[in-house]
Amino acid sequence: MVNQTQLPQPQTIGVLGAGSYGTALAIAFAKVMPVVLWGHRTQAMQEMAVKRENSEYLPEIPFPENLEVTDNLESVLKKCTLLIIAVPSAVLPDFLKSIKNELEPHHFLLIASKGLEQKTGRFFSDIIPEIFPHNHFGFISGPSFAKEVARGIPTALAVASKDTKFLRNQIFAPMHKIRQPLKLYYVEDMIGLQIAGAIKNVIAIAVGLSDGLGYGANTRAAVITHGLEEISTLGKLYGADASTFQGLSGFGDLILTCTDDQSRNRRFGLYLGQGLTPEQAIEKIGQVVEGYYNTRETMTLARKVNVELPIIQKVYDILFNHKSPKRAAGELLLAIHNL
Repeated sequence: MVNQTQLPQPQTIGVLGAGSYGTALAIAFAKVMPVVLWGHRTQAMQEMAVKRENSEYLPEIPFPENLEVTDNLESVLKKCTLLIIAVPSAVLPDFLKSIKNELEPHHFLLIASKGLEQKTGRFFSDIIPEIFPHNHFGFISGPSFAKEVARGIPTALAVASKDTKFLRNQIFAPMHKIRQPLKLYYVEDMIGLQIAGAIKNVIAIAVGLSDGLGYGANTRAAVITHGLEEISTLGKLYGADASTFQGLSGFGDLILTCTDDQSRNRRFGLYLGQGLTPEQAIEKIGQVVEGYYNTRETMTLARKVNVELPIIQKVYDILFNHKSPKRAAGELLLAIHNL
């Protein structure tokens, strides 16, 4: 257990990464406790400080009084024990290495990025101890579009760590003393949270593809259902708790990402089904499409344990083997009917 002595209350939370999701989490937590939001772009952070909003990603959503913004990482580290890391998963390992010499052993890392290491498919829970051997860490995940979190729409998230009692009782204690829109639940299955968070993006691409090709609600439901089976199958082989995939970070996040056009991954699949190339679809979306990278990473995980994942394989074939979306979708539906 970390920090055996009682920490002063309320703690100040540091959020590293001022994109849409990092800003949304900062806004949500700042409604209850002090938060410092850090971003590396000096001009952007100065504009946020003056306007008291993130005009680029979350316009017209005002910052709470408890939310401070800065581009000075040193000041954040001095004020905060808990650091929520909310950068794109594709750059997370490099970002962590870039701040390695700045952190102290008492800093607790809570990763909000959903994905796996690019090319290797390694879990972030394996990488973090290599970079920060003396720091405790965990993950926060679940069905949570940034705009809705920031606007105060009721949202439930799962927090996974070996130190859940510390997080609940010494960091997030104010979150549980009053009723507010963001509800936190605690689990210990970090592997399951990571697998679910990454693969749901791939399934969302498949669902978007199905809808983009003109298939109906029946097909969408079938793809989501079999997609959850593929997530659970892979998770079991890596030692995840089966109940994780029935909870917020599993089934909950999968439904959200697959069925609402706020999801970049779903929209990416829609564009593919409408005839755009992956490159054209990414350009049209104009933001990072995590599922594009997650597809390759998931296939790497699957090959390591020699398991077949038909839906994910077809998405991979479209993105990296130049297979026609229409042909791949036809093969996928045939595969689903044969399961």
